[in-house]
Amino acid sequence: MIETSLTLFEQHGYHGVSVNEIVKACGTSKGGFYHHFSSKDELLFVIHDYFISYVLTNAQEAISESTHPAEKMQKIIQSFVKVFDLYQPHISVFYQESIYLKPPYVEAILKKRKLYKEIIFSVIEEGIEKGVFRSELPVEITGMSILGMVNWSYKWYKRDGGMTIDEIGEIYIDLILHALLKDK
Repeated sequence: MIETSLTLFEQHGYHGVSVNEIVKACGTSKGGFYHHFSSKDELLFVIHDYFISYVLTNAQEAISESTHPAEKMQKIIQSFVKVFDLYQPHISVFYQESIYLKPPYVEAILKKRKLYKEIIFSVIEEGIEKGVFRSELPVEITGMSILGMVNWSYKWYKRDGGMTIDEIGEIYIDLILHALLKDK
């Protein structure tokens, strides 16, 4: 149902698709739709929740599995970049249609995004405290720069482009760590 909805939303926009059209394209019933989702708004929320949960879970694993700030950042960036390949339609639809979400869903999304941002900031702070990352870089600007740079990938990344998502991830890691790491 989600995959069908993604295709329909990409083609016609969120408001251009009704629940009836979704269930017809899926070959299910309205009852089947409402068994899984309370509304089309919840469906849009779930589309976002798939990819934000993926990056959040991977960032939390990087924090718990690694002890070195540079390794934590590397793992966080790798999973962050990979989301643009794994969940490309989800991300496209969400960014195009998120203005239509109702406040409770927006609040839930903002909570997870804030948590993800705080993880990035905490790794930068840890790296500075341990003398691994450059102390003259402001944590907030550095963290927001990382988020902005990687997030913008949804605008230009194509699976059939000249590089794989892993190769692109390695470039991001190289750029980010060269900016963060102290010269030895």
